[in-house]
Amino acid sequence: MDQKLLDILCCPATKRPVAPLPRADLDRLNQRVKKGLVQQRDGVPVEHPIREALITDDHAWIYRVDDGIPVMLEECAVPGTALDDAPGG
Repeated sequence: MDQKLLDILCCPATKRPVAPLPRADLDRLNQRVKKGLVQQRDGVPVEHPIREALITDDHAWIYRVDDGIPVMLEECAVPGTALDDAPGG
């Protein structure tokens, strides 16, 4: 993703800066998606693997990137706790 775009993007809810989600974390997130353990902020389950994502600098929220376009909608954010190994996290 273009660094100039990353420099201006922020979480719409918290105004925290975002950075690309590291591949290892993305893989872990998608393992949890596959098991049906991941929901968006609005409660909608994430049903499809996420190819690319951004995470806030405090690791609170994850935003998917679809075809190179960040989806910076509050209701579509995934809690950073979705990366946790705890059940339902």
